[in-house]
Parts: sequence; structure tokens; C-alpha cells
Amino acid sequence: MADLSRRALLRGMGGMGVTGALAAMTGCGVPPAYVNEADRQGADRSARDHKLVFANWPLYIDVDDRHKQRRPTLDAFERRTGISVTYTEEINDNDEFFGKISPALMNHQSTGRDLIVISDWMCARFVRLGWVQKMDRAAQPNVAAHLDPLLRTPHFDPGRTHSVPWQSGITGIAYNRKKLGREIKHTSDLWKDDLRGRVTLLSGLDESFALLMQGDGVDITRWKADDFYRMTDRIRRLVSKGHIRRFTGNDYIKDLDSGDVLAAQAYSGDVIQLQADNPDIEFVVPQEGAELWAESLLIPNLAEHKRNAERLIDYYYRPEVAAELAAWVNYVCPVPAAREVLASSKDKERAALAEDPLIFPDDAMRKRLAIARDITSKERPAFAKEWNGIVGL
Repeated sequence: MADLSRRALLRGMGGMGVTGALAAMTGCGVPPAYVNEADRQGADRSARDHKLVFANWPLYIDVDDRHKQRRPTLDAFERRTGISVTYTEEINDNDEFFGKISPALMNHQSTGRDLIVISDWMCARFVRLGWVQKMDRAAQPNVAAHLDPLLRTPHFDPGRTHSVPWQSGITGIAYNRKKLGREIKHTSDLWKDDLRGRVTLLSGLDESFALLMQGDGVDITRWKADDFYRMTDRIRRLVSKGHIRRFTGNDYIKDLDSGDVLAAQAYSGDVIQLQADNPDIEFVVPQEGAELWAESLLIPNLAEHKRNAERLIDYYYRPEVAAELAAWVNYVCPVPAAREVLASSKDKERAALAEDPLIFPDDAMRKRLAIARDITSKERPAFAKEWNGIVGL
């Protein structure tokens, strides 16, 4: 299910394309590209123009097994509301998509899209720049009622006024318990001698840093620069000793499956797929905690169908609809009430999903999950340089 590009991240500040140039502009104060609240909303054509343009990632919505062009939940929304949805799978990389639509947003022009889904670390950039509209929560009763409390107050968007999670996930540790011959309970267990040369970490800065700092006992909701550099000093020493085999994208899946690697920093959604073929693979949220992240829905500035977009977002927060989506994509569902819907299913496989903690984390796991404070535009150049020097990017 997971694909390499879905959470591809900023690889450093080397090339000064649109992304690099904008990062330089936003280093301090109010960025030149910032859009004031009063200038974000255009004329909404929703009432007379029953349309909506929705840009998402590949393989990130339910599909009919017999008719691959059909998307059952989306088709049902169209029938229910009379709103025609143009659905595109055009987002393959956060930065690539940023570069694609940022010229329009910087120049106070419509992107031609009413709804987009991007990773929360990139959402933070859009919110800071004033490139997305505030949603009308009064018109979204299902979001208000059913959004997971753990996802309601990210650092970049308190109260989730500008963003709503599409799907969520956990960055934790996956390992082959049978081949390793012991349990992994703590992040520090990765650094034991029997895993020398058999461990991989994620290469992206935004992917990696939170879990590794949690392993040092850091509260990632309020981490500081000293916490970051203490973590990178540790990782640099482990690299110099040959303990870490390599830094990866989603290709850690192949290494784990083959047995070349016994433990890896990993995404919960990927591990569900791995376990279907290899039951010896386990996923753990370390005792010190793990990062809870989301990829979220945003309404860009000057979207022509804002109200229609808000209706679609709220529709996906109906527990029965969220359950359908969760059963197909297998990420952490941002609607806990969907669990009861799946549990009541007469289909045994669907009912079993309600008991999967990687889709619906249990209470013990939830206590160890946290959303990391994001890296600010001022911090990013130095932190990216430090991390990429270790990773070799």
C-alpha cells in the first residue's frame, strides 16, 4: 500500500528552486509571500456550481476490486450531494507538489484545486504562509464530533482550524522477532551489539528526528535545539561504528522482508502490509513513545468551491464512511468511532481490523503517542545541514 514517494521529504537546502528560494525568504519576520487572512477567500461558486477538484496521493482512497476506476465512498458522496468530484492522484512528493502550486499561491492566484492532502510538516509551511483558508467548523459537525482528540491540537495549527487529518500513522520500530530472538521495547534496544549492521533508519529529517529524540526521553511537543544536537551526536557515533546499516526511504520494507535487516525505523501502515506476508514482523511503539503524524486536508486560497470541499471533508468523518476508508488504506484512522462500525461487521476480516492497534491504537499505545513540534523555517537550514551530513545526502 505504502509507496516510496508519499512521505518523501525535504532533502536539504542545496538546490535553490522554488522550495529553496521560498525557504530563504521565510527565514525571519513576516515572509514576503505571506497572504493576509482577508485576502485568502475568493468568490465561492459552490451553491450554483456543484463541482469540486480534489488532489490526493496515489492509492490513498478505497477502490472497487472489480472496477478499479470506481471509488465507492467518493461515488456515494457524489450521489448523496449531487456534487461532481474531479479526483486526481497527482501528489507524489510534498516538495514537488509545493513547487507545482506555490507560484500561484505566492501571486495571489487560484491553484485550480479546492482540496489537497499533504503531510503535516508541509501543512505547517502552508499555514505559516497564510496559503490555506480557515474552515467553517459549524458546517462540519462530524469533524467536530469525531476527530481523534490526539490529532486536534498540532503545534502548527492549534484547534485544527485550517487542516483536517485525512489519515494518520505512527513512526515506530519494525523488527523480525523470530530472527532477532528477543523483544524490542525501547529505542535504545536498537543500539545493542546483536543488531550491529542490521538496523536502518529513515533518511528524511522530518521522518526521523522525533522518534530518535523520544528515545532520549525528550518531550517532542516542546523539544529544543540542544535536544536535536544531542540526538544527532548519538547517531553520528553509531554511523561511525558501522552500527547503522543505512538510511532509507520506504525501501526498508524490502530489507526487512528479505532478512538483510532485523530492525528498522518504520511506518505503521507499511507494517500491516508486511505482516500479511510475514507474521514474524512486529511493530512496536517504544516505551519512551513514538511519533503520531497525519496527512491532512487543506483548502487552498481562492478555492472556487470552498463550501463543497468542507462538505466532502465532513462526509469522510461520518464513522461509517471513515470505516470504509480505513478498511482499504490500513493507516491509523482519525475517527475512533469507526472502530465500532468495523467491529459490528459480519465479515470476519473486516471485524478483525477493529482489533488492530495499528489502525485503532489501544489505550496503552495512545498514552505513548505524541505529535512533534514541527521544525520552523528559521531552524530548518541548520538542522537539515546537520542531518544530511550524517545521512550522506
